[in-house]
Amino acid sequence: MAVANSEFEKAIIQSVMEELANKGLLQQKVKDHLMAAAMKDTTIVPDTQSEEMVSFPPLGEMQISNPFNSDAVKAMIKSTPARIGIGRAGARPKTTSWLRFLADHAVAQDAVFLDVSEEFLQRMNLISVQSAATSKDEFLQRPDLGRRLSAEAVKTIAEKCEKNIQVQILIVDGLSSSAIEANIPDLLPALMQGLKSAGIKVGAPFFVKNGRVWVQDHVASIVNSDMIISLIGERPGLGTAESLSAYMIYRPDENTVEADRTVISNIHKGGIPPAEAGAHLTDVIKQILAAKASGVKLNQQR
Repeated sequence: MAVANSEFEKAIIQSVMEELANKGLLQQKVKDHLMAAAMKDTTIVPDTQSEEMVSFPPLGEMQISNPFNSDAVKAMIKSTPARIGIGRAGARPKTTSWLRFLADHAVAQDAVFLDVSEEFLQRMNLISVQSAATSKDEFLQRPDLGRRLSAEAVKTIAEKCEKNIQVQILIVDGLSSSAIEANIPDLLPALMQGLKSAGIKVGAPFFVKNGRVWVQDHVASIVNSDMIISLIGERPGLGTAESLSAYMIYRPDENTVEADRTVISNIHKGGIPPAEAGAHLTDVIKQILAAKASGVKLNQQR
């Protein structure tokens, strides 16, 4: 029975490999490598010489066979990044759609669980402090710890950061390290240049690891800035794991609520381009400083 099961498994592997190769989703040398490993009952090791094992057709390509109204389906696909027009194989997704889902899900998980690299922080010249959440698991399970700084972070900010400024910029990993590394290199210089041109005094930006939005309130209490802007990674989805949000607040205190924050979201290459977002955020910051208010209070003055 064991031999029969083994042969059956090999037949399944061979069938899947051939189907992927026939559809152009699997390079021939990768197929040969996987098949050889399967036939010998050995561990499958990725081919490190290949930069890309599997490729997918564009998301905008319709996967439905013989649609009733192809023009309508194509129009819907162009109007949204949602997964529509992907087709079915019986009751199940097609192989291409399923593999893309798994790949995008893995990218989203990496965005949450991986840290912003030290090389990136050094390249961007950002000092790093940490919230009261000491690990990624604790950060995810205890949102309250991500909303305040660690004792060491408080000491570092008190010693190294300029006080009594107009604007303090925070880079916060939040729920997507990918969003930070993808957008900050273009967004931060554009924002800094815009604020400098406007004559606004800005403190040196710094990075907060395992941080939530409300950590900006704790920072404000230390540096005594007029306003704080946090550039923070959004919760990743299957459409993108690189979306960034900017949360801005004027003079937060113990009575601050969510409605007091002004938010610009969907900053990424498929939404608001990061360089363009830097210019837009400069304008919003000038409005907040002039009105001495943010969030709903700012909107009420417009």
